[in-house]
Amino acid sequence: MDEFSLIQNIKQPYYKQSSLIKGIGDDAAVFREINNDLVVAVDTFVEGVHFTKETMEPFHVGYRGLAANFSDMAAMGAIPIYYLVSITVPPDLEETSINEVFKGMETLAKQHHADLIGGDTVSGNSLVLSITVIGKVEKDKARFRSEAQAGDIVFVTGTLGDASAGLHLLQGKVNIENWDYFINRHRMPTPRVDFARELAGLKRVALNDTSDGIASEAHEIAEASKVSIILIDESIPVHPNFREFSPELQTKWKFFGGEDFELLGTVSQTDWSKVKKAATELHLKVSEIGYVTHKENDYVYVKEGGVLKPLIKAGYNHLK
Repeated sequence: MDEFSLIQNIKQPYYKQSSLIKGIGDDAAVFREINNDLVVAVDTFVEGVHFTKETMEPFHVGYRGLAANFSDMAAMGAIPIYYLVSITVPPDLEETSINEVFKGMETLAKQHHADLIGGDTVSGNSLVLSITVIGKVEKDKARFRSEAQAGDIVFVTGTLGDASAGLHLLQGKVNIENWDYFINRHRMPTPRVDFARELAGLKRVALNDTSDGIASEAHEIAEASKVSIILIDESIPVHPNFREFSPELQTKWKFFGGEDFELLGTVSQTDWSKVKKAATELHLKVSEIGYVTHKENDYVYVKEGGVLKPLIKAGYNHLK
């Protein structure tokens, strides 16, 4: 398959977004949005850094790559509408595998009615995906990390540490019951776009996706909002089978593991009931895991057994 055959192969037969004027086929795509603010995010996924052939099938590479971008949209309160893909293709990657990468993205994109509208294809030594997602949100309704205030409740969706546990299992380090659950959470995470949209009516909510672990994400909210955050260790939600791992791994993964692509947020106590209602309507677990206090060096603390201690800002960092 050459570059032009690939383009024709991945081109959608029709587009779902009515604001698109011109999709794949010219030097650039054209779309028009009048009543919304536009939100743009980009992520790059490199073989040997973000995934390996031993832990990911090509389908999962595409699915998980796009899920990471869609999770960024969720954290901004936005709906993903378009995505562009730049792919570096190594010489040993078969045509069927390339198709599976795009099939993985298409499978998730269909769930959110998002359209593939362009990208680029080059050859290289390893598989690299760079995905740009364009989303929309009502004017002045984008969510920012800087919206937390003292007295807010800190919450998180789903359960934490699952993706790290899945990677651990895929690497053959241990075998436990219900291991498929953790592996699927690593390979095919669910971006919480629908949940974030259910919160659109709230006047104020701070959101951050847990791509780098809640320790890092909580620090980002604290720093942006100039507040401190207290997390309650016993309240951090985990899957029942998570207890089968060592206490050391449990602590490491639930605070620093990342890649669960859940949403960490803060909201006023008055609006907490609305957050819980939104989660209930979507059959999604949401947990109160802490609270926001006045500024104390914009720091994050964890309370365990009644003892308060600083929680370091750690998690995945490419350039550390």
